[in-house]
Amino acid sequence: MSEELPKHYVSIRDRYQEYSDLLGELGKTVRQSGPIDHKNAHLIQLSASAAIRSEGAVHSHTKRALEAGASPEEVYQAILLVTSIIGFPNVAAAISWADDIILED
Repeated sequence: MSEELPKHYVSIRDRYQEYSDLLGELGKTVRQSGPIDHKNAHLIQLSASAAIRSEGAVHSHTKRALEAGASPEEVYQAILLVTSIIGFPNVAAAISWADDIILED
């Protein structure tokens, strides 16, 4: 899996360092504030990313979920589970974005 971050994200992070640091701390605090483990937290965030049609976030949370121990099947199920909420076209798009990471070689 590629470790390269999107150029636009890096640009924002570099221009607004304090903001970026605070966002990082917010994410860390929320992940540590309850009983949901790291893998499942990323699967939940993956589903939300699909719901807002964010290709970058789907890429990021697919990668992070896999790194946290999720299987490709779990990644795909996290996306498929929201079909009745976001509709098939949005799910199909999210699956293609997850494929970008899972099938990357």
